[in-house]
Amino acid sequence: MSIQTASPRDSGFTSAPENANMRWFICALLFAATTINYMDRSVLSLIEPLLHLPFMGWVPGLDAKLQSAYNLNYGHIIECFQIAYGIGLLTAGRIIDKVGTKIGYAAAILVWACASMGHALVASVIGFCIARALLGLGESGNFPAAIKATTEWFPSEERALATGLFNSGTNASFFIAPILIAAVTSRFGWRSAFLCTGSMGLCWLVVWLIFPYNKLRRASTFTQERLVPVTQGGPLLGRLITNRGLYAFSLGKGLTDPVWWFYLFYLPKFLNENYGLDLNHAKYPLIVIYSVSSVGSIGGGWLSGFWMKRGHTVNSGRKFALLICAVAVLPIMLVPHMHTLSPNNAWPAIALFSLAAAAHQGWSANLFSTPSDMFPSTSVSTVVGIGGAAGALGGAMFTWIVSHYFALHPMVIFFMASFAYIIALTIFQILVPKIGVSGVPESAEAV
Repeated sequence: MSIQTASPRDSGFTSAPENANMRWFICALLFAATTINYMDRSVLSLIEPLLHLPFMGWVPGLDAKLQSAYNLNYGHIIECFQIAYGIGLLTAGRIIDKVGTKIGYAAAILVWACASMGHALVASVIGFCIARALLGLGESGNFPAAIKATTEWFPSEERALATGLFNSGTNASFFIAPILIAAVTSRFGWRSAFLCTGSMGLCWLVVWLIFPYNKLRRASTFTQERLVPVTQGGPLLGRLITNRGLYAFSLGKGLTDPVWWFYLFYLPKFLNENYGLDLNHAKYPLIVIYSVSSVGSIGGGWLSGFWMKRGHTVNSGRKFALLICAVAVLPIMLVPHMHTLSPNNAWPAIALFSLAAAAHQGWSANLFSTPSDMFPSTSVSTVVGIGGAAGALGGAMFTWIVSHYFALHPMVIFFMASFAYIIALTIFQILVPKIGVSGVPESAEAV
């Protein structure tokens, strides 16, 4: 049965595919892969308090805040992942567009699963840097492949919801990982944590290879057929770099992804240094934060679809949801004051982190859906990859700022995190006043 909506010409809506239940199974597979992806990358931050080892630059007996060599080494390791992740995204999206979603996704998860388990073999800072770089290269394929799969299986008014659902795997990983990693490391040591999460990727790979993806996936939608002219008439990259939609998406990722990187890599460290919470005690606040952010991921994706189904256009639906999420992030600037007001109670700060994380995930679900509104499925992975690379580059830059100045100027860091979304949405609106089938940027319509 088709979903009854406004005119396709006006809104860019598409009808629901046949075998409707099958697309939700695909969404479940994307959710599982994203969960594993973030579990692999978050292991390092979760076991950070256990890595006070000589080869990391730790000097026993000194206060943690005085361990400048250790802090810089930890920052360098994170930066290696982010830089490799960004470089990988520049090529991963294009490769996936060429070889297809099934083969591209399989190759990506094979690389990152092996790289994750490879962490267990390292015994130096350089070893961690190499392992993190390989992990970043492999994990760069996750979102280009997942967004392409969403484009191939879901109609336009359901894509943000589907993206929100699978993207909530980033939060589910923090519901599962703190408990799992704490149990594994307490019994077998920190190296076992990497073996545990890496092996999950190999298990997912078996299921993915068995599933007849190409045989069952839906054909191009009405929206995608109307968007083909956006990149026809010449080399793909040559056409893309003249399209304002690419810059709008990339700048949106470049400004807001660093905030999520900040939560991902520094939140356990922040709770440890400011409230004295070790892994066993921090796991419950982390579970709360990322459980709430799952609600934001799904709710934000649902919100744009709900708005469209009430007669609004794709442009209005996406930007309405983005605006709500951008405003909801603003209170994160108050986090430094929470420690002053309540130095022994972490929960006020945790509440603000929860709201900001939920808003970010709702933002991400809708921002990730905009490439499928502006570009055909044959180029969606390339666009997502380029945008993801911009996000990784911004993340690396923000990580450098945080590692050097966070201890001295925490309020500045949180101020930057709070306003990044409003600035990103303003830039998006300037570059792409209208998105959707009827709102393809003028520069694209002229192609």
